[in-house]
Amino acid sequence: MLDTTQTLLTERTMSKDIKISAKGVDVFYGDTHAIKNVDIEIENKAVTAFIGPSGCGKSTFLRCINRMNDTIDICRVTGDILLEGQDIYAKSVDPVQLRARVGMVFQKPNPFPKSIYDNVAYGPTIHGLAKSKAELDEIVEQSLRRAAIWDEVKDRLHQPGTGLSGGQQQRLCIGRAIATAPEVLLMDEPCSALDPIATAQVEELIDDLRQNYTVVIVTHSMQQAARVSQKTAFFHLGHVVEYGDTNKIFTNPEDSRTESYITGRIG
Repeated sequence: MLDTTQTLLTERTMSKDIKISAKGVDVFYGDTHAIKNVDIEIENKAVTAFIGPSGCGKSTFLRCINRMNDTIDICRVTGDILLEGQDIYAKSVDPVQLRARVGMVFQKPNPFPKSIYDNVAYGPTIHGLAKSKAELDEIVEQSLRRAAIWDEVKDRLHQPGTGLSGGQQQRLCIGRAIATAPEVLLMDEPCSALDPIATAQVEELIDDLRQNYTVVIVTHSMQQAARVSQKTAFFHLGHVVEYGDTNKIFTNPEDSRTESYITGRIG
């Protein structure tokens, strides 16, 4: 990753309200070229949706933003991804610390086999964010409040998180993700395993979260992308075909492939 390229990207990132800037990103799984020359700038405190057919690269790119692909031996990432001007793939960057700044919520709710309290307290504890039990209690409460689940669980904090409903488990996982005070929250199809009522609750929560976090969501549901996001990127065959304001992407796309996907002719 060239110093000159990083300097230019840093200047652009600082000149606009851009939280994440990617330039020329390619991802390989062995000989498979999964992501191809992706350029994208993700705005601060906004919801950005990644849409596209299955296998188009949107989840792969999402995992680049917090280096989850590092856990896959055959995966190789090239290009530049900057978080507030800092190259997240620089040797000086600790992936564990990066993931505290860039939280992630997965497709299926995956609470730890621990109490509701311990699920949320786990991250702040291992990162040393609380100096006392009182501080930890405050972090847990505030995280659950921000995840819009505090009133439902405040009287059973020491019961297993796995005993909650699917929608509650997903909001618990969101609370767990934001407990480390991240700047960015990545969501990989967070509603695909939920019923319509739970989906509506999570979508409402996502809209609230953008007041404090930069949110990036991968979704198969174009209706969901239209409801929750301000920016949308359409991925196809490993490329970002089109990226812009959500309203424009859905009502007046510039690329015929985007229009074909939105109208159901491809996908």
